Amino acid sequence: MSDRKTVEEQIMLMKKIEESRADTLWFGNTAVSILVSSADSADGVAIIEHHVPYGDGPPLHIHHSEDEIFYAISGEVLLEVAGVSRTLRAGDCVNAPKGVPHRFRVVSPEGARWLTVTRGADFETMVRTVSRVPTHAGLPTAAAPTPEMIEALTAACARNQIDIVGPPLMG
Repeated sequence: MSDRKTVEEQIMLMKKIEESRADTLWFGNTAVSILVSSADSADGVAIIEHHVPYGDGPPLHIHHSEDEIFYAISGEVLLEVAGVSRTLRAGDCVNAPKGVPHRFRVVSPEGARWLTVTRGADFETMVRTVSRVPTHAGLPTAAAPTPEMIEALTAACARNQIDIVGPPLMG
């Protein structure tokens, strides 16, 4: 009977994952889908899909409580971890360990898509806090962040054990 319950639990989890794909959020200039929420994983694992336009990327930052694993799906991303740069392409996977500064910039004209995997709720919570509901399909209209947006992001990061410690990668 316990095997049957486990199978049923797995089916329910897969249904939740499929439903979450439709729940895209706009996180800055990025469209994100939380495929697996840390709340739905016994180990607190979160998997977020990112669709990011050309030239976009965050400031240099440090996650103090979570590793951030990047798995590239399409496009090219210049990822800098601990001062070392590497271009990620489809199928590449890199870990940005907790406590280590990192940042990225999308370098392919068509944009890029990747998954991030974290263990814990901090990154996911920060993303949910500063994201907004899309008003149309696809990416949001690209815009430079306002001072208010930067302040909100910085505060949300600080509440979730993420420090912004430098500028974005410039291209």
